[in-house]
Amino acid sequence: MAAPASFLWSRRIFLTLLTVFVLLPVFVMVSSSLKPLADVSGKFQWIPSGLTIRPYLDIWKTVPLADYFLNSLIVAGTATVCSVIIAVFAAYAVSRYSFRGKRAFTVTVLSTQMFPGILFLLPLFLIYVNIGNATGIALFGSRIGLIITYLTFSLPFSIWMLIGYFDSVPRDLDEAAKVDGCGPLGALVRVIVPAALPGIVAVAVYAFMTAWGEVLFASVMTNDTTRTLAVGLQGYATQNDVYWNQVMAASLVVSVPVVAGFLLLQRYLVAGLTAGAVK
Repeated sequence: MAAPASFLWSRRIFLTLLTVFVLLPVFVMVSSSLKPLADVSGKFQWIPSGLTIRPYLDIWKTVPLADYFLNSLIVAGTATVCSVIIAVFAAYAVSRYSFRGKRAFTVTVLSTQMFPGILFLLPLFLIYVNIGNATGIALFGSRIGLIITYLTFSLPFSIWMLIGYFDSVPRDLDEAAKVDGCGPLGALVRVIVPAALPGIVAVAVYAFMTAWGEVLFASVMTNDTTRTLAVGLQGYATQNDVYWNQVMAASLVVSVPVVAGFLLLQRYLVAGLTAGAVK
């Protein structure tokens, strides 16, 4: 039965308005990043009177954006890899084996998502400082400390999500792998991981996006040499002026890795999220 014409037109109008609502801020960012600072600071014009790529060249000189970019890439990439590896083994153990405290473990992992991150800011700060004073291991103000911090937030969700995805993988695959001579580790690496690839990709994207755009802990746990992009963008605001055109240009540049990764992995991401959700 065909849908009524009124419904079709209402859907088209709604989707058009939604598209305009989503793309309008992007248009403002792009147009502002191509304007001279005087035009951005003045009255806003929808159609720029003059375009320049100078802001995209100046963003690397006004602040050490390349250093911030490298710090974010190292921190986010390492946190993602560690989160995926640990979550795969933990989720596989919970999904395939029975042990005492299994239910308590899963409930605890999920309940950690209930608390806001700011509650852990001061405890982590004190722990890192005390560890540095006692052992000489500099966690505060280092990339390693920031990576560990991000793992505390990405790991619980990653484990919980992969548990649901591994539960949806038939156990017959494990039995078939054992018949072929694989042990538990071999079955996981050779059979379960390829079958659960969409869920693993979804976890990786989540962990990377969480670390890439995090501001609260990065603003406290880093110094001038380990500062990440999310905090480094504040450098475009000085006591005398705010380089709005460079802020917009830098925001677009730092968004490229996340947007490109999301577009490339969108198929796996949607499959992974839906499979983990229904289970």
